[in-house]
Amino acid sequence: MADSDNTTTPPDVTRRRVLAGTVVASTAWALQGSASASDAGSTNLRSDSTLGLWQKWKEAHKLTERLCRRQQRLEKQLIKSVGFPCVTVRLPKGEEVTVHSNEALKDILGKEPYTAALRKKAEAALAAHQARWNAAAEETGYTAALMAERQAGERVQDLLQTFSRTAATTLAGVAGKLDVVLREGESEEERSEFPWPQIRSALSDLVHIAEMLVLMGAASR
Repeated sequence: MADSDNTTTPPDVTRRRVLAGTVVASTAWALQGSASASDAGSTNLRSDSTLGLWQKWKEAHKLTERLCRRQQRLEKQLIKSVGFPCVTVRLPKGEEVTVHSNEALKDILGKEPYTAALRKKAEAALAAHQARWNAAAEETGYTAALMAERQAGERVQDLLQTFSRTAATTLAGVAGKLDVVLREGESEEERSEFPWPQIRSALSDLVHIAEMLVLMGAASR
């Protein structure tokens, strides 16, 4: 199944990501072009390994998001065509309960002898439904998509760990670190909660510093 990136991104999220990327680019440009940069900025940008890690993380994060959307689309198709593996059990008192695992069956039916036949029949029905799901998942590419998403996610986490152990030597590197924190940690529900406004403020401060460095460099020429 062909992949597609036809999704709608909330405008505020788009603006935030554009800002974060602009901060890094603007700061890097300022530090490259300003002869009056501070000690933190005067370090050669090429020697700041966090910038290379930032680029790798962005690529890995983008890939993970794309694979996640693909996996979710395929999962929706599976749910529609096959349904999540489950079985509906009619209890001795007449109540119907839908369960999705053998563990849930045991919790509901217990191990009493008078429920043994019912439990065995329900387990067989659940296993048959799971087999249909597995076959369809393999055929539609869902299994491969899920595995690819997990591997990409592990790559992102590995880069995050490396990032946390790597010291930034330029303001651009610091901006890159803050960009990663925002993209990885901030959820829609938390945008107004600590520490996200403070981190966005720090990024804005870096933009201002970068602009000032550009002006200082231009004035010194």
